[in-house]
Order: sequence, then structure tokens, then C-alpha cells
Amino acid sequence: MPQFCMPSEMLLKIFSYLDAVSLLCAGCVNKQFYDLANDNGIWLKIYCSHFPPKRMIWKMNSETETVSLGCAAVQDRKPGYWKKEYIFRQIAAVKTRVMQLVKPVDPHTGLPCKNREAIRASGLSWVIVLKDKNGKEHVMEQADLSFKDTSVTIFWYSTSWPCLSVLSTLELCGVTPLLPEQNRAASKNGPRRRSLIAKYSLSNLTKTNVAIGADKLVQLFGLNPGLLLGLWKGKNEIAFVMASLHYHQLLERSTLGSATVQYVLSPNKPVLDDVDPEYGLHDYSLHLDMHSGSHTCMCGTFKSLFCRKGDIQNGYLRLMVVSVKDNAKHLPIIGTVGLSWKTDVFKGNVKGCYLMDVTVLDETQKPFWCFSAPVYMELSSKTSGLYDYMGHIYTTEYADSEGKVSVDLIWLEETKEYYVVSLVLYISTKKVNSWYGTNY
Repeated sequence: MPQFCMPSEMLLKIFSYLDAVSLLCAGCVNKQFYDLANDNGIWLKIYCSHFPPKRMIWKMNSETETVSLGCAAVQDRKPGYWKKEYIFRQIAAVKTRVMQLVKPVDPHTGLPCKNREAIRASGLSWVIVLKDKNGKEHVMEQADLSFKDTSVTIFWYSTSWPCLSVLSTLELCGVTPLLPEQNRAASKNGPRRRSLIAKYSLSNLTKTNVAIGADKLVQLFGLNPGLLLGLWKGKNEIAFVMASLHYHQLLERSTLGSATVQYVLSPNKPVLDDVDPEYGLHDYSLHLDMHSGSHTCMCGTFKSLFCRKGDIQNGYLRLMVVSVKDNAKHLPIIGTVGLSWKTDVFKGNVKGCYLMDVTVLDETQKPFWCFSAPVYMELSSKTSGLYDYMGHIYTTEYADSEGKVSVDLIWLEETKEYYVVSLVLYISTKKVNSWYGTNY
């Protein structure tokens, strides 16, 4: 790229009026701009304006000692030194603020109470990166988001989606501004860091996946973990994308990975207990949230869940949360069960689909198994044998590598509402053994 004819001294003077984000962007133009944008004099001025020295000694000419010390600091440092110091100091300040916010823990969920505030303080947002078969990237910024007790739901919608047939993968990434104090809307155009959370294949999407629901306009396809694609009916083109992310270690997953490598969660260190013959089989807690993304259908906490050794079958511990035989624990679903969606032009609700947030805590109230995922109700062939309930039975099933969830609901025509009459968790013995150091 050709050099600018303007003298470097004049460019340096212009650069001295720029803020930190604009200066970083200018440094990306060419090598000449990069070298000038690394000027220690400019960056020391920015550094001191945000982090003033604790002690200032005034001279007779009303200038401060820090000015003369700054001249020495400029001359003795390599180009770019004060830029790096400023960036590191800004990141450290935001990290300290976020760590303070995530310290208080909710006793019901075992998760930080102020996740929403911590996310906003960090400047965190989420993007999806659509890659076509030629390797071209299409980056879509989040359009909306909704916070719940244990998860956040992110929405992407646009009138300019790339054609689904040419897409190969979708990457879900957390993005944070390089300078977190600049977490304004304008930061989307400034330097940012990207952390890969999950990667999904879009090849032959409609052939390899079964639609979990539909309305007059869209079909919904779920991809594990926690992603939902809405496709226009008849066109098989993207209408919207929705991701449901559980709060458990969400900040770490969204900020500590790289653009190509996911952050690896720290493994749990098992603490052996030779006294308890049923160690790892009791005192589990469940916090369950069933919602549409905005409307909550059911939210509850269940304590003292356990499994007897005789109930361990086919590689799973069976934790009975709501028994079909115990009418007192049957739970009503509030409002209509359906997943709300919207685009720039249309909006709708897919009945029978919803988002399920599951947070299972171990006996020390530490998060043990957590997920947030789109699920759907399916009409069951089973008939109700309960005297108090006469109606159709619907089931919801979820499964991943760590466990399964099975929910039975009955539709009461008279009162026009669903009741949860059975809720069972199946925890993988591999998960339990790796967590507790047992051998079930």
C-alpha cells in the first residue's frame, strides 16, 4: 500500500486527538499508520488521563512532576509500550469488576446472582459466524437477548441471510471489546476478541435433522448444544437463529477461548469418601426452568434427590423428581406452552416447543450437570391411569453425553392447562464416577 504524502509529524499531531479505539483502528491501515499509532507520547497521555498517578508534585510554573517523568518514560520505552500497558490495565480493571459481581452465589441454583450485571460490565455479546463452502465468512451480530434465572437466550434475525444451500458451518462465539471500558454500541466497529463456544454443521440440515416444531411461517430445527434454526417454510432459507446458553461458566466459555479453539472447562477434582457406602447417590438438587425465551411456564427447585444402588440401570442413575403416583407434587404449567420468535418483519409462536434450563447440584451445592436447550412436547400413545387426570399425555425427552431428562405432561381440557405428572433425571454413571471417584 502506498505511503501517505502528508508528513509524519502532521499525522502524529492528528493522531494525538484520537481516542484509544480510533487510534487502534488507525493502526490497522498500513505499516506507516501502525508505527505512528504506537507512539508512546500519545499513549502515555491516554494512559495518564484514565489512570492518573496517585502522587503529583507541583512545580512553580504550575506544571506537574509527572510531565517530566512522562518524558523519560517515553524515551526509555520501546514503541507501543504504553499502548500495551493501557490495554492490560483496562482489561485488569474490568476483570476485577466482573469478579466482584460473580462472587455472590444463589443458594437455589449454585450460580452467581449477578450474571446479567457481569455480562454487561464485561461488554460481552455474541455473534454467529456462517461459513460457506468456499470459506467465506458471514458475521451476524446479535439482534436481541433475554435473561432468565439460569440462562440467556440470544436472537439473530436479518433480511440479508446468506443462502442456506451454500453454507457449511455455523460458529457461535462470544465477543468482547479489546478495550472493555469502551463497551458502547460503537465498539462493534472497534477491535474485539472472539471466543469460540460451539461449532455446528449446516450441510444437509433439513435431511439429517428432524424439525422439532412449526407454525404457518417457519420450521424449527434444533442443533445440540442449545441452538435453534428457524427456516422459512417452502423456501428452506434462514429466518432467524436462536441460542440458549446456560450461565454455568458462561463468562469463561465466552471470553477465554480463541477464535478457533474452545475454552476447556477445568475438570472436577474428586474427593473420595470411604465411609459413605452410597457416596455420590444422594443429596442432589435440581433447579428447573421451562420458558419460551421471554415467558416462564414453570420454575422450581427440588431438593434431596437420591438414587438407590438398585435403581442404577443401563449406565444411568435414576433420580425421581416428580412421581406420577404423588399427586401433591404434580405441577401446573402457567400460560401457553410455545416458543416465541420474531424477525425484522414477522413474529410468531410455535406451540408445543419451549426452552428447558436444567441445573443439577451435587451434595455440596456445586453445579454438577447444567444445560439449556430447545425441546418439544410429543403426543404419547400412553393413556392416563390417574383418576384425577383425564386427558392426553405428552412427553418431552432430552439427552446428551452426561444424562437424560424425561417429562410427562397431561393436558386438561376442562381447565385448558398442562400438568407435569412425571419428571425423572437419568445421570450417566460415567459422569458420577469421574466426579466422585466412585465405580458404579
